[in-house]
Amino acid sequence: MDLTLKRTALDGLMGALAATTVDYIYITLAIFGVGKLLENIKFKKIFGITSSLVLIVFGLFILKSVFMEHVASVVATHTTNLFSSYVSVFFLTLSSPLTIVFFASIFTAKTIEYNYTKKELIIFGLGSGCMTLIFLGTAVLLFSFLRGRIPSLLVSILNVIVGVLLIGYGTARCINNFSSKQERPPR
Repeated sequence: MDLTLKRTALDGLMGALAATTVDYIYITLAIFGVGKLLENIKFKKIFGITSSLVLIVFGLFILKSVFMEHVASVVATHTTNLFSSYVSVFFLTLSSPLTIVFFASIFTAKTIEYNYTKKELIIFGLGSGCMTLIFLGTAVLLFSFLRGRIPSLLVSILNVIVGVLLIGYGTARCINNFSSKQERPPR
């Protein structure tokens, strides 16, 4: 959204495309990693707890950024071409260790919660990546129309809501993982 507010809607759309590209890379890694590791019931439980904790930490990072009122510039604003917008967001998203951990956590949680097969994970992954593009693309268009009229308080409130939801979901998953009995494979 920073690109849209500081440059143009096309720059913002290129950033959305870059973030979606990286998400698909990480989704692919998460699908293949989750599918192999979760064949073992012990690993399934460990990853269920770990993924829940990561979601909680992710939510805490969001809340921390809101309450610390630290807004970092997402990309350098001195360049003006679409390629630089794509590349800068691509590498920023690629360099974030939370992105792969986030997707691995979501896919692990879904696999455990709904017993998704690898095929179902692929369908879920395709939908997740598509939603990134749709959500970010829509946000870019909305932000381009509302440029200069978006109060920073509203952005902070929305970030608090997202942070609280992630913490709540992670906590619920963690409680569920700790309270569930160890499954035994069928004989």
